[in-house]
Amino acid sequence: MQKRNPQYDILFEPVQIGPKTAKNRFYQVPHCNGMGHRFPRAMAEMRGVKAEGGWAVVCTEECSIHPSSDLSPATLMRIWDDSDLPVHELMIDKIHAHDALAGIQLVHNGFEVANYVSRQRTLGPSNIPTEAFHHVQARAMDKGDIRDCRQWHVDAAKRARRVGYDIVYAYAAHGTMTLPFQFLQKRYNQRSDEYGGSLENRVRFIREILEDIKDAVGGDCAVAFRFAVDELLGKAGLEVAEAEDIVGLLADLPDLWDVNVSDWKNDSLPSRFGGEGAQEEYINFVKKITEKPVVGVGCFTSPDTMVGQIRRGVLDLIGAARPSIADPFLPNKIDQGREDEIRECIGCNMCVSGDYLAYPMRCTQNPTMGEEWRRGWHPDRIEKAGSNDGVLVVGAGPAGLEASLALCKRGYDVILSEGREEYGGRVLLESALGPLGEWRRVSDHRIYMLSQSANAQTYVESRLGADDILSMGCAHVAIATGASWRRDFTGFYHSYPIPVADQSMVISPEEILSGSRPAGKVLIYDNDGYYLASVLAEQLAGEGSEVVLVTPAADIAKWTEFTLEHAHIQVRLRELGVRIVCQQEMIAVESGRVRLGCIYMGTESSIDADAVIPVTARDPDEVLYNALLDREDEWKDAGIKTVTAIGDCHAPATIAIAVHSGHEYARNLDKSAEEASFFRREVGFGGE
Repeated sequence: MQKRNPQYDILFEPVQIGPKTAKNRFYQVPHCNGMGHRFPRAMAEMRGVKAEGGWAVVCTEECSIHPSSDLSPATLMRIWDDSDLPVHELMIDKIHAHDALAGIQLVHNGFEVANYVSRQRTLGPSNIPTEAFHHVQARAMDKGDIRDCRQWHVDAAKRARRVGYDIVYAYAAHGTMTLPFQFLQKRYNQRSDEYGGSLENRVRFIREILEDIKDAVGGDCAVAFRFAVDELLGKAGLEVAEAEDIVGLLADLPDLWDVNVSDWKNDSLPSRFGGEGAQEEYINFVKKITEKPVVGVGCFTSPDTMVGQIRRGVLDLIGAARPSIADPFLPNKIDQGREDEIRECIGCNMCVSGDYLAYPMRCTQNPTMGEEWRRGWHPDRIEKAGSNDGVLVVGAGPAGLEASLALCKRGYDVILSEGREEYGGRVLLESALGPLGEWRRVSDHRIYMLSQSANAQTYVESRLGADDILSMGCAHVAIATGASWRRDFTGFYHSYPIPVADQSMVISPEEILSGSRPAGKVLIYDNDGYYLASVLAEQLAGEGSEVVLVTPAADIAKWTEFTLEHAHIQVRLRELGVRIVCQQEMIAVESGRVRLGCIYMGTESSIDADAVIPVTARDPDEVLYNALLDREDEWKDAGIKTVTAIGDCHAPATIAIAVHSGHEYARNLDKSAEEASFFRREVGFGGE
């Protein structure tokens, strides 16, 4: 076992939080996961794995305290009454089994919810429409409502103590997500009584909740306060100057300050728009005002950055959501001198989409995320090989790299062959664009880990054909040759090619990713809806090109709403002068111009362009795979048992899905079809 680097010893000092002691400074702050009350076993196992990985504190996601804060259709947690407690107990037991503290984030969402299931009237500080849902308006809370809400917090806190939580949260952060924060915000709190107007009045509600919780459970549980210190809206929102006064008014009331910026898109800032430790400039005042410990986040992956924030007096505890998802064993790896093995978060926010779309979250870097209970996948352990068979993996993109690494960990002898000069596939190409630089961590981590593996042989500039593979004697062959963007404009909106009079005008995304730069005015056609079209527009506009971004959708990069990128993309492209044209389909590419049609009326228009980049659909690069299938009668003599397409070669999708595909292949090698397809389902738990 390697020894810990002494310069990181400070990360493993215990921290007193009220009546509780965290065994080290690693703190998994509350984060959503798309599991909650619908998938309690999966949620519990996921949290338990983090505790096993060395996190001293592991918290829930938002936990609704009352039916008037019904988060449906989101899949989070509830503590409405005692019938909800078995779900919590299951998770707490998993966390406590590894000597970690369990924290619960109590929430009432006020006018952020429409109460679709409970059908109770939405509450708010004032009479205003709901933020997230249409045709529902919040009713201004009267004094009785306020007393009731305080009691709901007390009841939930007592239940939390009874079921075994160590830390209980009051929550006023993340924009308009929480009722206490809505009371703090002048634009939503239009009251004229003692709960509105002056800052001291607007703070009254959260002060009362904190005092109530401390009176109810403070002797047994630590009481934490999650607070957003800046909404980054200027005078239109809560700013640091006002936040300093709020911290001053409440300085020593909670046992722990959990501080961040708002709203969620700024707190979980995509790596395209900010790097590690980006929140320091906003939160560094808090420890100067309060004597209580402070935890904050910043997509921390480097132990040097962590140590720096502690020594500079910014934080006492290193908070993490996304880094704890990408590598649940991050603390243990630092503790064991294995920090070079950390699977660093790339800030793509694929994890966030699980909350928005109500499915168990996934992670681009960590393919075991969400599969810990469902399929029994552990992020740091894997079952031993089922045979002595050798495996050939063709293609070193995200699927091929992950398959090779997982196979090596199982003990298989692996040959990895890559036709290009470098490993990485699409990750290598896409991360060459400035905004996606941190995404290269997907390939860098796996390339490094493979270099440390004695049973991996890796080759670049080694393009194999069917004859080569049949002569190599490997029992199993995984084809991970990826996919290529189509040039004929076929995509989601129209599943047919369009007329192109001048093919020289059409440039594929791969050509841009490989360094080609078109001259003149560039039109990018986004019929994909995820990130790449906007990244290409940002890159080319930043280099001085005149760029028009056209899409048949109602908005550009529509799917990035689920990854917290959408608003940032809109701002960035407008700052760069990119012209945005929505609800227009491509009709034809003609010499020097593009003909468009309104998706509703069919009325035509045209835009002058010197080059057109279609970001539409992708074709799997399956020539080699099909060639081997055509020669299946030769496999036995060649010693081949299986040939399998994985990743984008099998079905083009996200990088996260490609990584998962590679990992799944490695886990299932030598298993029967029934064993490989098996996963557990959540049925019959806790009265759900």
